[in-house]
Amino acid sequence: MGHFEELKAFYAGKRVFVTGHTGFKGSWMCKILSILGAEVYGYSLTPPSDPAAFDIMGVEKEIHSTIGDIRDFEVLKSAYRQAKPDCVFHLAAQPIVRASYDLPRYTYETNVMGTVNILECLRLYPGAESFLNITTDKVYENNDLADHAFQEDEKLDGYDPYSNSKSCSEIVTHSYKKSFFSHEGDIAISTARAGNVIGGGDFAADRIVPDCVRSTVEGKTIGIRNPYSTRPFQHVLEPLYVYLMIVMKQAEDPSYAGYYNVGPVDEDCITAGQLADYFVQFWGQEAAWKSQAEPDAPHEANFLKLDCSKLRHTLGWKPVWRVDEAIRHTVEWYRAWHEGADMAALTEEQIRAFLQ
Repeated sequence: MGHFEELKAFYAGKRVFVTGHTGFKGSWMCKILSILGAEVYGYSLTPPSDPAAFDIMGVEKEIHSTIGDIRDFEVLKSAYRQAKPDCVFHLAAQPIVRASYDLPRYTYETNVMGTVNILECLRLYPGAESFLNITTDKVYENNDLADHAFQEDEKLDGYDPYSNSKSCSEIVTHSYKKSFFSHEGDIAISTARAGNVIGGGDFAADRIVPDCVRSTVEGKTIGIRNPYSTRPFQHVLEPLYVYLMIVMKQAEDPSYAGYYNVGPVDEDCITAGQLADYFVQFWGQEAAWKSQAEPDAPHEANFLKLDCSKLRHTLGWKPVWRVDEAIRHTVEWYRAWHEGADMAALTEEQIRAFLQ
Protein backbone atom coordinates (compact mmCIF):
# COMPACT_ATOMS: atom_id res chain seq x y z
CA MET A 1 0.00 0.00 0.00
CA GLY A 2 1.42 3.41 -0.99
CA HIS A 3 1.55 6.46 1.26
CA PHE A 4 -1.58 7.95 -0.30
CA GLU A 5 -3.73 4.82 0.08
CA GLU A 6 -2.55 4.24 3.67
CA LEU A 7 -3.41 7.79 4.73
CA LYS A 8 -6.72 7.80 2.84
CA ALA A 9 -7.81 4.58 4.56
CA PHE A 10 -7.51 6.40 7.91
CA TYR A 11 -8.46 10.01 7.15
CA ALA A 12 -11.37 9.60 4.72
CA GLY A 13 -14.48 10.68 6.60
CA LYS A 14 -12.54 11.77 9.70
CA ARG A 15 -13.40 15.13 11.29
CA VAL A 16 -10.11 17.01 11.56
CA PHE A 17 -9.49 20.32 13.37
CA VAL A 18 -6.52 22.38 12.16
CA THR A 19 -5.40 25.53 13.97
CA GLY A 20 -3.36 27.95 11.89
CA HIS A 21 -5.07 26.67 8.76
CA THR A 22 -4.61 29.88 6.75
CA GLY A 23 -0.82 29.87 7.15
CA PHE A 24 1.75 28.38 4.80
CA LYS A 25 1.95 24.92 6.40
CA GLY A 26 -1.71 25.02 7.41
CA SER A 27 -2.84 25.64 3.83
CA TRP A 28 -0.85 22.67 2.54
CA MET A 29 -2.15 20.52 5.41
CA CYS A 30 -5.78 21.39 4.65
CA LYS A 31 -5.21 20.70 0.97
CA ILE A 32 -3.79 17.24 1.70
CA LEU A 33 -6.56 16.37 4.16
CA SER A 34 -9.19 17.49 1.67
CA ILE A 35 -7.67 15.29 -1.05
CA LEU A 36 -7.65 12.37 1.43
CA GLY A 37 -11.39 12.81 2.00
CA ALA A 38 -11.33 14.26 5.52
CA GLU A 39 -13.92 16.73 6.81
CA VAL A 40 -11.62 19.65 7.67
CA TYR A 41 -12.38 22.42 10.19
CA GLY A 42 -9.87 25.26 10.26
CA TYR A 43 -9.37 27.91 12.93
CA SER A 44 -6.97 30.79 12.36
CA LEU A 45 -6.45 34.47 11.76
CA THR A 46 -6.87 35.78 8.23
CA PRO A 47 -4.04 34.70 5.91
CA PRO A 48 -0.74 36.15 7.16
CA SER A 49 0.40 37.61 3.85
CA ASP A 50 -0.88 39.03 0.58
CA PRO A 51 -0.60 37.05 -1.64
CA ALA A 52 -1.19 33.92 0.47
CA ALA A 53 -1.10 30.18 -0.20
CA PHE A 54 -4.57 29.82 1.36
CA ASP A 55 -6.10 32.04 -1.34
CA ILE A 56 -3.93 30.94 -4.26
CA MET A 57 -4.59 27.22 -3.62
CA GLY A 58 -8.36 27.72 -3.22
CA VAL A 59 -8.36 26.05 0.21
CA GLU A 60 -11.42 27.87 1.58
CA LYS A 61 -13.76 26.22 -0.93
CA GLU A 62 -12.75 22.76 0.34
CA ILE A 63 -13.04 23.13 4.14
CA HIS A 64 -15.00 24.70 7.01
CA SER A 65 -13.06 27.86 7.86
CA THR A 66 -13.42 29.91 11.06
CA ILE A 67 -11.44 33.14 11.28
CA GLY A 68 -10.45 33.68 14.90
CA ASP A 69 -7.52 34.33 17.21
CA ILE A 70 -6.01 31.33 19.03
CA ARG A 71 -5.75 33.64 22.08
CA ASP A 72 -9.54 34.11 22.10
CA PHE A 73 -10.62 31.13 24.15
CA GLU A 74 -14.38 31.65 23.86
CA VAL A 75 -14.35 31.83 20.05
CA LEU A 76 -11.95 28.86 19.86
CA LYS A 77 -14.16 26.79 22.18
CA SER A 78 -17.21 27.49 20.04
CA ALA A 79 -15.43 26.47 16.82
CA TYR A 80 -14.02 23.33 18.48
CA ARG A 81 -17.40 22.25 19.83
CA GLN A 82 -19.01 22.65 16.42
CA ALA A 83 -16.24 20.64 14.74
CA LYS A 84 -16.45 17.66 17.15
CA PRO A 85 -13.05 16.53 15.82
CA ASP A 86 -11.57 13.05 15.74
CA CYS A 87 -8.06 14.45 15.18
CA VAL A 88 -6.42 17.80 15.98
CA PHE A 89 -3.35 19.45 14.42
CA HIS A 90 -2.12 22.54 16.28
CA LEU A 91 -0.15 24.78 13.90
CA ALA A 92 -1.33 28.27 14.98
CA ALA A 93 1.70 30.34 15.96
CA GLN A 94 3.70 33.52 15.58
CA PRO A 95 6.37 31.70 13.54
CA ILE A 96 9.11 34.23 12.71
CA VAL A 97 12.30 34.53 14.80
CA ARG A 98 13.05 38.15 13.94
CA ALA A 99 9.43 39.25 14.47
CA SER A 100 9.58 37.79 17.98
CA TYR A 101 12.24 40.33 18.94
CA ASP A 102 9.85 43.14 17.96
CA LEU A 103 6.71 41.46 19.37
CA PRO A 104 7.81 39.31 22.32
CA ARG A 105 4.60 39.62 24.34
CA TYR A 106 2.38 38.81 21.37
CA THR A 107 4.67 35.88 20.49
CA TYR A 108 4.36 34.37 23.99
CA GLU A 109 0.61 35.00 24.18
CA THR A 110 0.08 33.26 20.85
CA ASN A 111 2.56 30.41 21.17
CA VAL A 112 2.12 29.59 24.87
CA MET A 113 -1.46 30.56 25.77
CA GLY A 114 -2.63 29.49 22.33
CA THR A 115 -1.34 26.00 23.17
CA VAL A 116 -3.03 26.12 26.59
CA ASN A 117 -6.30 27.12 24.91
CA ILE A 118 -6.38 24.26 22.41
CA LEU A 119 -5.38 21.77 25.12
CA GLU A 120 -8.21 23.13 27.29
CA CYS A 121 -10.60 22.35 24.44
CA LEU A 122 -9.35 18.75 24.44
CA ARG A 123 -9.82 18.60 28.23
CA LEU A 124 -13.27 20.19 28.36
CA TYR A 125 -14.76 18.46 25.31
CA PRO A 126 -13.56 14.83 25.16
CA GLY A 127 -14.01 12.81 22.00
CA ALA A 128 -10.92 13.38 19.88
CA GLU A 129 -8.60 10.39 19.58
CA SER A 130 -5.34 12.03 18.48
CA PHE A 131 -3.59 15.42 18.96
CA LEU A 132 -0.34 16.78 17.58
CA ASN A 133 1.35 20.03 18.62
CA ILE A 134 3.70 21.24 15.88
CA THR A 135 6.61 23.14 17.42
CA THR A 136 10.09 23.67 15.92
CA ASP A 137 13.66 22.39 15.82
CA LYS A 138 14.61 25.63 17.62
CA VAL A 139 13.17 24.45 20.97
CA TYR A 140 16.55 23.05 22.06
CA GLU A 141 19.22 24.88 24.03
CA ASN A 142 21.65 25.57 21.18
CA ASN A 143 25.32 26.33 21.82
CA ASP A 144 26.16 26.33 18.09
CA LEU A 145 28.28 23.20 18.35
CA ALA A 146 29.38 22.14 14.87
CA ASP A 147 28.07 18.74 13.80
CA HIS A 148 25.90 18.29 16.90
CA ALA A 149 22.51 16.81 15.99
CA PHE A 150 19.83 17.35 18.63
CA GLN A 151 17.95 14.35 20.04
CA GLU A 152 14.45 14.47 21.52
CA ASP A 153 15.58 14.07 25.16
CA GLU A 154 17.91 17.10 25.16
CA LYS A 155 17.27 20.27 27.15
CA LEU A 156 14.53 22.57 25.84
CA ASP A 157 15.51 26.24 26.14
CA GLY A 158 15.19 28.27 22.95
CA TYR A 159 17.19 31.50 22.85
CA ASP A 160 14.99 34.13 21.16
CA PRO A 161 11.33 34.78 22.13
CA TYR A 162 9.99 32.68 19.21
CA SER A 163 12.18 29.66 19.97
CA ASN A 164 11.71 30.00 23.71
CA SER A 165 7.93 30.35 23.44
CA LYS A 166 7.90 27.11 21.45
CA SER A 167 9.99 25.44 24.19
CA CYS A 168 7.29 26.60 26.62
CA SER A 169 4.58 25.24 24.31
CA GLU A 170 6.29 21.83 24.43
CA ILE A 171 6.48 21.89 28.23
CA VAL A 172 2.81 22.93 28.52
CA THR A 173 1.88 19.99 26.29
CA HIS A 174 3.91 17.59 28.44
CA SER A 175 2.13 18.84 31.58
CA TYR A 176 -1.37 18.49 30.10
CA LYS A 177 -0.50 15.03 28.83
CA LYS A 178 0.66 13.88 32.28
CA SER A 179 -2.01 15.75 34.26
CA PHE A 180 -5.16 15.12 32.24
CA PHE A 181 -4.62 12.50 29.52
CA SER A 182 -2.57 9.74 31.14
CA HIS A 183 -5.21 7.00 31.40
CA GLU A 184 -5.98 4.22 28.97
CA GLY A 185 -8.48 5.39 26.38
CA ASP A 186 -7.49 9.07 26.69
CA ILE A 187 -6.56 11.07 23.63
CA ALA A 188 -3.06 10.29 22.31
CA ILE A 189 -0.78 13.35 22.36
CA SER A 190 2.52 14.06 20.60
CA THR A 191 4.71 17.00 19.62
CA ALA A 192 6.72 17.30 16.42
CA ARG A 193 9.85 19.46 16.08
CA ALA A 194 10.39 20.20 12.41
CA GLY A 195 13.32 21.79 10.62
CA ASN A 196 13.10 24.73 8.22
CA VAL A 197 10.45 24.10 5.59
CA ILE A 198 10.36 25.41 2.05
CA GLY A 199 7.74 25.02 -0.66
CA GLY A 200 5.37 26.94 -2.86
CA GLY A 201 3.09 29.49 -1.26
CA ASP A 202 5.25 30.87 1.54
CA PHE A 203 5.17 34.67 1.30
CA ALA A 204 6.30 35.49 4.86
CA ALA A 205 8.74 38.29 5.57
CA ASP A 206 12.24 37.31 6.75
CA ARG A 207 12.21 33.81 5.25
CA ILE A 208 14.83 32.88 2.71
CA VAL A 209 12.75 31.43 -0.14
CA PRO A 210 10.07 34.15 -0.15
CA ASP A 211 12.89 36.71 -0.05
CA CYS A 212 14.49 34.99 -3.06
CA VAL A 213 11.19 35.01 -4.96
CA ARG A 214 10.35 38.64 -4.18
CA SER A 215 13.77 39.89 -5.24
CA THR A 216 13.83 37.83 -8.42
CA VAL A 217 10.37 38.78 -9.70
CA GLU A 218 11.23 42.43 -8.99
CA GLY A 219 14.43 42.09 -11.04
CA LYS A 220 16.69 42.60 -8.01
CA THR A 221 19.72 40.63 -6.81
CA ILE A 222 18.79 38.38 -3.87
CA GLY A 223 20.39 39.45 -0.57
CA ILE A 224 21.18 36.53 1.78
CA ARG A 225 21.39 37.59 5.43
CA ASN A 226 23.19 34.55 6.90
CA PRO A 227 24.83 32.75 3.94
CA TYR A 228 26.94 30.45 6.13
CA SER A 229 24.20 29.37 8.56
CA THR A 230 23.41 25.66 8.30
CA ARG A 231 19.74 24.67 8.42
CA PRO A 232 17.79 21.41 7.96
CA PHE A 233 15.83 22.58 4.92
CA GLN A 234 13.07 20.26 3.69
CA HIS A 235 10.02 20.52 1.46
CA VAL A 236 6.86 21.36 3.39
CA LEU A 237 5.29 18.04 2.34
CA GLU A 238 7.96 16.09 4.28
CA PRO A 239 6.93 17.19 7.79
CA LEU A 240 3.23 17.31 6.88
CA TYR A 241 3.37 13.67 5.84
CA VAL A 242 5.09 12.86 9.14
CA TYR A 243 2.44 14.79 11.11
CA LEU A 244 -0.29 12.83 9.36
CA MET A 245 1.53 9.57 10.10
CA ILE A 246 2.02 10.37 13.80
CA VAL A 247 -1.64 11.30 14.31
CA MET A 248 -2.77 8.16 12.47
CA LYS A 249 -0.34 5.77 14.20
CA GLN A 250 -0.97 7.01 17.74
CA ALA A 251 -4.74 6.88 17.18
CA GLU A 252 -4.33 3.21 16.29
CA ASP A 253 -1.73 2.47 18.98
CA PRO A 254 -1.07 4.99 21.82
CA SER A 255 2.47 3.65 22.31
CA TYR A 256 3.46 5.73 19.26
CA ALA A 257 2.69 8.96 21.16
CA GLY A 258 5.76 10.97 22.10
CA TYR A 259 8.14 13.68 20.89
CA TYR A 260 9.58 13.55 17.39
CA ASN A 261 12.26 15.43 15.48
CA VAL A 262 11.39 15.88 11.81
CA GLY A 263 14.21 16.82 9.48
CA PRO A 264 16.22 15.82 6.42
CA VAL A 265 19.16 13.41 6.25
CA ASP A 266 22.46 14.94 7.39
CA GLU A 267 23.82 15.51 3.91
CA ASP A 268 20.77 17.64 3.09
CA CYS A 269 21.52 20.10 5.90
CA ILE A 270 22.91 22.92 3.77
CA THR A 271 23.81 26.56 4.24
CA ALA A 272 21.56 29.42 3.24
CA GLY A 273 24.10 30.27 0.55
CA GLN A 274 23.89 26.77 -0.93
CA LEU A 275 20.09 27.02 -0.97
CA ALA A 276 20.40 30.33 -2.83
CA ASP A 277 22.73 28.64 -5.35
CA TYR A 278 20.09 25.98 -6.04
CA PHE A 279 17.35 28.60 -6.28
CA VAL A 280 19.30 30.58 -8.88
CA GLN A 281 20.09 27.40 -10.81
CA PHE A 282 16.45 26.27 -11.01
CA TRP A 283 14.90 29.68 -11.59
CA GLY A 284 17.41 30.49 -14.32
CA GLN A 285 17.19 33.64 -16.40
CA GLU A 286 18.53 36.64 -14.48
CA ALA A 287 18.30 35.27 -10.88
CA ALA A 288 21.41 36.01 -8.79
CA TRP A 289 22.33 36.45 -5.12
CA LYS A 290 24.85 38.24 -2.92
CA SER A 291 25.83 38.12 0.75
CA GLN A 292 24.05 40.72 2.84
CA ALA A 293 25.26 39.86 6.34
CA GLU A 294 24.15 42.36 8.97
CA PRO A 295 26.75 43.29 11.63
CA ASP A 296 24.18 44.02 14.36
CA ALA A 297 21.46 41.52 13.42
CA PRO A 298 19.39 39.89 16.19
CA HIS A 299 20.83 36.55 17.32
CA GLU A 300 19.94 33.49 15.27
CA ALA A 301 21.66 30.12 15.64
CA ASN A 302 24.43 29.53 13.10
CA PHE A 303 24.27 25.74 13.23
CA LEU A 304 21.17 23.58 13.62
CA LYS A 305 20.88 19.88 12.87
CA LEU A 306 18.39 17.27 14.05
CA ASP A 307 18.85 13.60 14.87
CA CYS A 308 15.77 11.96 13.32
CA SER A 309 16.70 8.35 14.06
CA LYS A 310 13.70 7.94 16.41
CA LEU A 311 11.34 8.79 13.55
CA ARG A 312 13.13 6.36 11.22
CA HIS A 313 13.10 3.51 13.74
CA THR A 314 9.57 4.08 15.07
CA LEU A 315 7.65 4.90 11.88
CA GLY A 316 10.05 3.52 9.26
CA TRP A 317 10.22 7.03 7.81
CA LYS A 318 12.67 8.43 5.31
CA PRO A 319 12.53 11.65 3.27
CA VAL A 320 10.89 11.41 -0.15
CA TRP A 321 12.64 14.35 -1.84
CA ARG A 322 16.31 15.24 -1.42
CA VAL A 323 17.13 18.91 -0.86
CA ASP A 324 17.80 19.67 -4.54
CA GLU A 325 14.45 18.10 -5.50
CA ALA A 326 12.71 20.04 -2.72
CA ILE A 327 14.11 23.32 -4.06
CA ARG A 328 13.29 22.36 -7.65
CA HIS A 329 9.63 21.66 -6.79
CA THR A 330 9.49 24.88 -4.78
CA VAL A 331 10.85 26.99 -7.63
CA GLU A 332 8.50 25.22 -10.07
CA TRP A 333 5.52 26.27 -7.91
CA TYR A 334 6.57 29.93 -7.71
CA ARG A 335 7.43 30.14 -11.42
CA ALA A 336 4.01 28.73 -12.30
CA TRP A 337 2.29 31.17 -9.93
CA HIS A 338 4.27 34.08 -11.38
CA GLU A 339 3.15 33.00 -14.87
CA GLY A 340 -0.54 32.80 -13.87
CA ALA A 341 -1.04 29.02 -13.80
CA ASP A 342 -3.89 27.16 -12.05
CA MET A 343 -2.22 26.80 -8.64
CA ALA A 344 -4.93 24.69 -7.01
CA ALA A 345 -4.32 22.06 -9.68
CA LEU A 346 -0.51 22.30 -9.51
CA THR A 347 -0.56 22.05 -5.70
CA GLU A 348 -2.69 18.89 -5.86
CA GLU A 349 -0.38 17.50 -8.54
CA GLN A 350 2.67 18.00 -6.29
CA ILE A 351 0.87 16.41 -3.33
CA ARG A 352 -0.14 13.33 -5.31
CA ALA A 353 3.37 12.99 -6.80
CA PHE A 354 4.88 13.16 -3.30
CA LEU A 355 2.45 10.68 -1.72
CA GLN A 356 2.36 8.12 -4.53
